Amino acid sequence: IAEVFPSLNGVVDLKLRPLDDSITNDCSVLFLALPHMAALDKLPVYLQSDCKVIDLSADYRLKDPEAYSDWYSVTHTHPELLEKAVYGLPELHRQSIKAARFIANPGCYPTSVILALAPLLKTDWVDLKSIISDSKSGVSGAGRKPSLTTHYTEVNEGISPYGLAGHRHTPEMEQELSSLAGKSVQVTFSPHLIPMTRGMLSTVYINLNESLSDEKLVEHYRNFYQAEPFVRVLNPGKFASSHHVLSSNFCDIGLKVDSRNQRLIITSALDNLIKGASGQAIQNMNIMLGLDEKMGLMAPAIFP
Repeated sequence: IAEVFPSLNGVVDLKLRPLDDSITNDCSVLFLALPHMAALDKLPVYLQSDCKVIDLSADYRLKDPEAYSDWYSVTHTHPELLEKAVYGLPELHRQSIKAARFIANPGCYPTSVILALAPLLKTDWVDLKSIISDSKSGVSGAGRKPSLTTHYTEVNEGISPYGLAGHRHTPEMEQELSSLAGKSVQVTFSPHLIPMTRGMLSTVYINLNESLSDEKLVEHYRNFYQAEPFVRVLNPGKFASSHHVLSSNFCDIGLKVDSRNQRLIITSALDNLIKGASGQAIQNMNIMLGLDEKMGLMAPAIFP
């Protein structure tokens, strides 16, 4: 594996092997990290074994098969499995994850936005029709395959919006937020590509129905996430920064009331490759296997 990832030289000596149907014969958990739509027909084969499966692609995240036609321009070939897939956000679905055969690991943007909003959705404090998320991600979110938009000269010293009013992570956010709220929730989602390798910051805006203080909101968020080892609600006046979660499985959340405009501003930072992908997958595996949920994941951010 060090031939593919030289940074693992002298650390890991695993040998790569083909991803064929026999791969589940000698493993307890299979992580699928294939391009989107590449796991559609593979996952049902792997589920015929006793192996648990954690799929990091979007192939089984959405419950409505029509959403794949609308947002991914594909016909889902196994819609019967969509309801069986557990959406792997431990902070919301831990009990279901414990009993799951296979997990649809959440996307990076949805993780940051859902965690930012979840504590509010069962209150009457906010206008759920007013949600806007302005999110920024490092270039690694686009994967390793070269493209014009991720070319050095295109990314360096610039910031670019993309997928406005049509990004594929939108229905994922709306699905989970609607489920938690018990009614339809829609989101205006504006992602941006910024010139850094990894990291993500979502700044989420939502209108308030009543006057609230920063202190009251921080207390409410801390009560909501009090048992969650990887969500850190910051003190009043402090805001999330990608620096403070770099290469960690933490999601930092900061809150600020804009009293002049009766609006709440929520900052949510995570590492798009860890809490936004592989770290969350490990967290899900730990839960599925009855292990310490924090095992292998308590490394602090790399700073400076």
